[in-house]
Amino acid sequence: MLFGAGKSATVLIDYLKQVASDRQWRVTVADQDLVLIRSKTGDHPLVTPQQVAVDEDAARQVLVESADVVISLLPPSLHYLVAQDCIRFSKHLLTASYVDERLADMAKEINKLDVLFLCEMGLDPGIDHMSAMQLIHRIQEKGGSIQGFVSHCGGLVAPESDDNPWHYKISWNPRNIVLAGKAGAIFKEGNTTINLVYEQLFDGCHQLEVTGVGPLAYYPNRDSLSYVKVYGLEKTPTFIRTTLRHPDFCNAWKTVVELGLTDEKNTYETDSLSIGAFLKAHFDKKNISRKLDNGKLLEQFEFLGLNDETLINKGQACSAEILQWIIEKKWALTENDKDMIVMLHEIGYTLNGEDHSIKSQLVVKGEDHLRTAMAKTVGLPLGIAAVALLDGKIVERGLHIPTIPGIYEPVLAELRKHGIEFAETSV
Repeated sequence: MLFGAGKSATVLIDYLKQVASDRQWRVTVADQDLVLIRSKTGDHPLVTPQQVAVDEDAARQVLVESADVVISLLPPSLHYLVAQDCIRFSKHLLTASYVDERLADMAKEINKLDVLFLCEMGLDPGIDHMSAMQLIHRIQEKGGSIQGFVSHCGGLVAPESDDNPWHYKISWNPRNIVLAGKAGAIFKEGNTTINLVYEQLFDGCHQLEVTGVGPLAYYPNRDSLSYVKVYGLEKTPTFIRTTLRHPDFCNAWKTVVELGLTDEKNTYETDSLSIGAFLKAHFDKKNISRKLDNGKLLEQFEFLGLNDETLINKGQACSAEILQWIIEKKWALTENDKDMIVMLHEIGYTLNGEDHSIKSQLVVKGEDHLRTAMAKTVGLPLGIAAVALLDGKIVERGLHIPTIPGIYEPVLAELRKHGIEFAETSV
């Protein structure tokens, strides 16, 4: 039973259709948009499209009760509705989202049941946990001591489809793109805890070189410290999780934040308001029009619509909502565009009194604007884990994220068969 047929579900649905054919299993895909579901399921005798609003308790509960495994790709705030049903009917639940407070509060109930609630089973979080823990456990089994752990991940546009000055196109939830970094970041570097607020995140983003890709910039991602204990790296001096972007994107996004374009508290009357007028109003309000003397920044904001007379016409809306509407138009993947996922782990460790380092890199490109690298790397781990669970290859029960060998080993092995494989270099 899959809830959600949006951007991240496309490759997962393809995978489940193949599983249904091979094993004669039944799959149901539920979403509010029946046309959307059918565009992805096609006419398959074992795959049922089901139109349902997730807040319709009775209809949702019928679907959950009839399932063996439930996968939720709903917006994170709605997972708890499905989770409550899975507890009530003792059903396995898989999701790509973080373990939020409400789900954590259900842990005692979940752990009493003979079910697996597997969260953070997508890309980031998901593949990052699995690949990192496999490396960490391997080093520790040799007697190594981890001295530094830095993990980078980004959803980007493939070089062959990179044709705008932001070097970015949307392959996942655009709202999350607009609001990325709002919570700030906390991490550990050289045994010092560093806490950055939103306005500091994009100040002088550091850069790194990715083999076969080129230079990328990165900024710290959310609360890295919450994973220190989970990864068993309490004594490691440096522990940072980051988000990757093109250097030009990071430089310009700093201005986006400074302008207040991601503000959710203000409101504008957008009827008869043009994109250009909206953007210029923010420059004028902050009195930083001088920034547009920077040729690169001017090019980027002109691409965003600085001189665009298109009317927004969305009634009352906050800046973040308007910005989201703009980027959905300006940064859309065209039919033949390809996105790209880049993940890189950098681990420093000591072994037998000597210092060592290892880099483990993953680069995945999408096929087109629907079967994206993002959809592949978010969806496939969920589908593979669901099959492994039903096959008895995953026997863990309770509330988990994929940091233990019993979960990550079978999933990573199967992901390699689908071209999702890391390349390692050691020093």
